[in-house]
This record gives sequence, structure tokens and C-alpha cells, in this order.
Amino acid sequence: MRHGRFPIAVLAGTLALAAATLSDSRAAEEWPARTLTMVVPFAAGGPVDTLGRILQPHLSDVLGQQVIIENVSGGGGITGSLRVMQAPPDGYQLELGSIGTHAINQSISAKPAYNAATDFAPVILVADAPQVLLVRKDLPASNLKEFIDYVKANHAKMQHGSGGTGTSSHIGCVLLNQEIGVQVTHIPYRGGGPALQDLIAGRIDYICNYISTAVGALEAKQVKALATLTTTRAKALPNVPTADEQGLKGFDVSAWNAIFMPKGTPAALVKKVNEAVGQVLDMPTVQKRLDDIGLIATPPEKRSPEFLGKYVESEIAKWAVPAKASGATAN
Repeated sequence: MRHGRFPIAVLAGTLALAAATLSDSRAAEEWPARTLTMVVPFAAGGPVDTLGRILQPHLSDVLGQQVIIENVSGGGGITGSLRVMQAPPDGYQLELGSIGTHAINQSISAKPAYNAATDFAPVILVADAPQVLLVRKDLPASNLKEFIDYVKANHAKMQHGSGGTGTSSHIGCVLLNQEIGVQVTHIPYRGGGPALQDLIAGRIDYICNYISTAVGALEAKQVKALATLTTTRAKALPNVPTADEQGLKGFDVSAWNAIFMPKGTPAALVKKVNEAVGQVLDMPTVQKRLDDIGLIATPPEKRSPEFLGKYVESEIAKWAVPAKASGATAN
């Protein structure tokens, strides 16, 4: 009797697997049948939100269904990331994550709220995001050397802001402070947008953030850009010299953004979103928008879900040492 039941059990398992595969296939054929939500884990008006709103209308057109953006801010991006991690894996929620939400925070939290490498379905690396040092318009410095001299003399009473503890804007400034040899009070916000507004208002002294955050405020002369924090000048700010050019040799802080879906999302749906975003990134109008705000669209050879999965693992390892050395912590 035991031998008689074994083939039945195997057959039952095979049929169940076939049924699940067929169900996934049908779901992929019918998807998307309703509105999709792109969760931006930071406040409106910040750099990640800006990128999301560039992608949104074109992604809606390619997918044939409306894609809405929902800003779920808090916890340096962790709140919004958890929202997507815990969502049903049916293809209707995706996250526009960042180096902060899926790399840096894995090292600064004693008990991370999730494992960025295993608790999500990686979809596509969207863009690289070089950073820039922005200071309040009345700060008495017009270049990086003058800024360093001023900070060394006044660091005890200065403040720098960020889009939240553990974000790239936080760690970027921490690394800059370490390079200079000063400790400056950190003020975390719910996103780069609110941090920029307080910089414009003069409530904080400087931020290290995506170039996309800076363009409008620089054109309006509301803040000053003293250095791009990479080793090459940015197309969007060709007249702003790099930190490397101004004496901080080899200093290079660049962020990135990528799309993730809940773990367990059928591979067919991940593939559809991947291909849709790839189409959007290839649009000349989108590429120009990204160039204009200092973002670098991911080239085709780095757009696969497999590439992003391995990239996240490598970025977690890469940022573990500087993140821990910074002394930054998040609850």
C-alpha cells in the first residue's frame, strides 16, 4: 500500500505545480487589470519623488494602466519599504527604492526591519545619482576650501540635514565630515524635499544630496553648490567643481535608485515591469529629463533583475564598513 500511494503523491504534487504555473501564466496574461501603486518611501518634493514622477506617466502608458505614486515616508525610507515588502505579491505594488533603503540601512540598524537582499523581488536598477554639497545662501564660503575652513571654526554650532537617518544624504555628509575631521549635528527629515526647504530657510547649514534636489533651488539662487561629491563633474552642474578637484582626492559619494516588488511576485510579472521600465528609460525625452537633473540612466546591460539582485548584495557589503565607521545608528 505504501508503494501504491507514492505515485499518487508524486502525481498530486506534479498537478499542483502545473496548476500553480498555469495560474501564474494566466495572471501574467491578464495583468495589469487595475491601477498600480508605486511607493516612494520619502516625502514629496525630494529626489526619489522627482524621479518617480518622471517615470510615472510613461510607465502608465507602456503598461496600459494608471500608475499612481504614494509617498510613504518615515524611518529613512524603511516605512515605505516595509509597506511593499508586506504587500500581496500580485504585481500591483512596487517600490522605487534607493541605496539608503536597500544597502546602507542594513549596516546602521542593530536589527534591520528587513533583509534587503532576500525580502524583495529585485526588478530593475533605474539610475545612478551623484551627490552635491549644498549650503545656505548666506554661508560665508564660495568654494570647498572656504567651506572646510568655516566648518572647522564653527562646527560646534552648525547643523547638516538629510532625507533621514541612514539615507545616502546622511552618510554622504557623515563621510564628508570625517574627511574634514569635524563632528556636526545631524538633523534627519522625512525626505530630501523637507531638508532642502529648511536649508533654503536657513534653519540648517548644509546638505549632501542628489543633484536633482539642487537644480531648481540653484537656478533661483536660494542655495549655493560648492562641490559635486564624485570624481567627475555632473552634466547638470558643469560649472561646479568636484571635491576631488578641490583637494579631497578620491572623494566619491554616489547614490542609486531601483525598483523592487514583494518577494514571491511571479517572475512573469517581474519581467513585464522590468521590460516596461526599460522602455521608459530608452525614451529620449526621459533621458533628457534625467540628464537635466543630474541622474544617469542605467545602461541596458545592467537592467536585468538578476543584475540588481547581485548589485544589492555587493552594495550592502561595500557600504557596511563606512556606514558602521560613521557611527550612524537607526532604531
